[in-house]
Amino acid sequence: MANSKNILFTVISLVMAAGLWTVMFCPATARYVNFWGMMCISAVILVTLPFFARARWWEDVSFGKGNIIAGIAIAACLWGIFWIGDKAASVLFDFAGEQVESIYDIRSGVSPWLLSCLLLFLIGPAEEIFWRGYIQKTLSGIAGRNAGFLLSTLIYAGVHVPSGNFMLVMAALVAGTVWGLVYRLRPDRLGALLVSHALWDAAVFVWFPI
Repeated sequence: MANSKNILFTVISLVMAAGLWTVMFCPATARYVNFWGMMCISAVILVTLPFFARARWWEDVSFGKGNIIAGIAIAACLWGIFWIGDKAASVLFDFAGEQVESIYDIRSGVSPWLLSCLLLFLIGPAEEIFWRGYIQKTLSGIAGRNAGFLLSTLIYAGVHVPSGNFMLVMAALVAGTVWGLVYRLRPDRLGALLVSHALWDAAVFVWFPI
């Protein structure tokens, strides 16, 4: 019974996440909401759900020196992967530049300082707690670590599909694969992933746009 309740709450949580991402990114609904306001609300909801699910994600979190260094390194490597991917995509796909630019358009009119703070201290950590600390951990407990990694990564990319932006979906797939693989191999490195996700978000959106 407890396992059934756990599965049901996980499914409900994923449906909620998909709904929130659809509202934010789908062209039919995005025009009616303030993206960053909605993103902050979504982040608060996502970071709250694991507590109701009793996922105990905090047991995997440590901000020791090793995890901080690892988080910085992962963020830097991921930025490099995206830089290379951006150059390759611009050659392979005529629409790549326009789609990437549309992603960066959501920064318009927002203070870089405010964006940095939101990404560093709320949005980045909240996403990592939800997608790796809760969803991947829960799915791994139900279906096994490999299946949990694969499913959570595909779902993480899938919630971006309503945007209709191929580059955004691929970005989520690549980033989700990197973070998910690290968590699959080293679940004790969730602290490093929190640092990595926060730094990467701020770097790619504000500090060093690609």
